[in-house]
Amino acid sequence: MPHFRRRSHLPYPPEEVFSWHMRPGAFTRLTPPWMQIREIEREGGIHDGGRILLGIRQGPAELKWEARHTAFEEGRLFQDEQVSGPFGKWIHTHRFLDADDGGCLMEDDVEWAAPLGSAGRAFGEPFIENELERMFAFRHARLRNDLDLHARYGGGGKLTVAVTGSSGLMGKALCSLLETGGHRVLRLVRKGRGDGILLDARGGPLDAGPLEGVDGVVHLAGEPIFGLRWTREKKKAILESRSVGTESLSRALAGLERKPNVLVSASGADFYGDRGSEILTEDSRPGGGFMAEVCKAWEAATGLATRAGIRVVRLRTGMVLSPAGGALGTMLLPFKLGLGGRLGSGRQYVSWIDLDDEVGLIYHAISTPGLRGPVNATSPYPVTNATFTDTLGRVLGRPTIIPIPALGVKALFGEMGEALLLEGARILPEKAQGSGYEFRYPALEDSLRFQLGRPEGI
Repeated sequence: MPHFRRRSHLPYPPEEVFSWHMRPGAFTRLTPPWMQIREIEREGGIHDGGRILLGIRQGPAELKWEARHTAFEEGRLFQDEQVSGPFGKWIHTHRFLDADDGGCLMEDDVEWAAPLGSAGRAFGEPFIENELERMFAFRHARLRNDLDLHARYGGGGKLTVAVTGSSGLMGKALCSLLETGGHRVLRLVRKGRGDGILLDARGGPLDAGPLEGVDGVVHLAGEPIFGLRWTREKKKAILESRSVGTESLSRALAGLERKPNVLVSASGADFYGDRGSEILTEDSRPGGGFMAEVCKAWEAATGLATRAGIRVVRLRTGMVLSPAGGALGTMLLPFKLGLGGRLGSGRQYVSWIDLDDEVGLIYHAISTPGLRGPVNATSPYPVTNATFTDTLGRVLGRPTIIPIPALGVKALFGEMGEALLLEGARILPEKAQGSGYEFRYPALEDSLRFQLGRPEGI
């Protein structure tokens, strides 16, 4: 029967690494972003007898995978075993062993069997072995990254942080990261979008009382800008969801008796407009165009919070890289099919950031008292569209020889395509680095290999 084992050394005591796995958010953080997995039901946590039911999307269908926990030793071991699902057999043992230097030797040990008997063994085993290598390489890397972040920023005690946009790409990642550090997360949601503190139609809390005394607020909510052509109604929704929503939230926070220490409010790298190869920092002037005007209004809407004495950080975020959504999620299919290519001239700059660095930088902003005002949330190494295209093709092992001319982009996507795909800016994260943030994935190829589960040699 096939057997998979991966072991990593972590410079943290086994009890600390084990505790990370016990907290809410751990499953989300360990789920590879290229896998479409959702948690349907959970009973009993990871203790012996606990149960979890997952939904795994495979094309148009969703497979159900039920597992139960069959062994538990506090601080040392837990185990999950498939009850029903995609494998012929699955027993996964998580071990946390003492290392000679006081750290932890963390081991994932999986006994598994392919489905469908001899046919599955003949045709499925090589594929499954490769997928296990990809999955656990990602899990071990992200765990190490998260433990490092908590070690750096968790020394000030456990925080209570309220988050808008908690169901989005960045919001989910941020909430689960904070939870694995033992912090309390309050989700601010619109009606029908989950449990939490309800927001009104203008983006403020219906009852601001639950926000009294929170340590920080992270505001990520806003109308999506990708995916649809920009009609007049769409552009109005993009603007008002950011400017009106942010002003409403800022007003509510300013009116609290015990105000949060910090408001981290999203903004966009589009603040700078289309600037060619000009090197841009937080001190650079704003640009022109619809999205630049949106960003200026978005940032101005935090003024009420600033005047109330709340430290405000305005994150000018670039293209966030994750296959789970956003621009990268949208472009993956054509690139995997060998239909990817540069857009327009290919000379426009792409200021991007790895999703894990995006949420790491938010954590840094919450925890760094001297940081305020605009902060560029972009990698230190922006690239041209042509370089981005070539790098993504190389990571995926696909050709990128089919360019899309500017006229084609405009015909397909209209104003949205011109603003988001053909224009660009070369932005540097001067304040992030100057305040001590250390990028985990500053290089594009390293970020893509991590997020797509394609490390070299696998």
